Amino acid sequence: MDSNKIKHNLKGLYLVLDPSLEMNQLIQKLKSALEGGVSIVQIWNNWPSLITTSGKIEIINEIIKASNIYQVPVLINEEYALLNETDLAGVHFDQIPDSFEEVRSVITSDKIIGITCGNDLDRIEWANENQIDYLSFCSIFPSKSAGECEIVSKETLERAKSITQIPFFVSGGITIENLTELSSYGISGAAVISGVLSAASPKEKSQEYNQVLNKIIQ
Repeated sequence: MDSNKIKHNLKGLYLVLDPSLEMNQLIQKLKSALEGGVSIVQIWNNWPSLITTSGKIEIINEIIKASNIYQVPVLINEEYALLNETDLAGVHFDQIPDSFEEVRSVITSDKIIGITCGNDLDRIEWANENQIDYLSFCSIFPSKSAGECEIVSKETLERAKSITQIPFFVSGGITIENLTELSSYGISGAAVISGVLSAASPKEKSQEYNQVLNKIIQ
């Protein structure tokens, strides 16, 4: 997989996987979603209780195996040390890590780095300065999986479009219906969890998201 090519094509449907699901069920849902069209996969930091590092690696490797068939990069949420133990394509941080310079020094340049943003425009400036590969604004709409994310204003999205050229995704409560409300903000894609994974057919739901995204991605 050409990592540099992927870095320059970060857009589309971004699927966040919940690894607390039973693994066979998780992989089945993932494969179905990939058939429908997924651009990026992230493994959410929501592991089963008492899972070991080797247990995490087993799940990660199964997810990578399924995703590689479609040339889809797999990112890990927070646990960047696992980049050295697996063929993960990158890491997504929910917050700016402490001592980011040290963190960056152990992440090879071919890896993708993304970060969550709220309404704090300083984080966008930080991302510009630190050559972050993509941003994810959370939460656009109320969502159980968004946790403590603040609701991101449309003004923030509008401002982001004018102060950065970094690709940015929207996440949190994104549905087929409300995604069209975001057509004028220059988004690169949408990140979803339950919107796809809870569907009777993740393949069909992914296709529906892509139909909308293909119309609004700029």
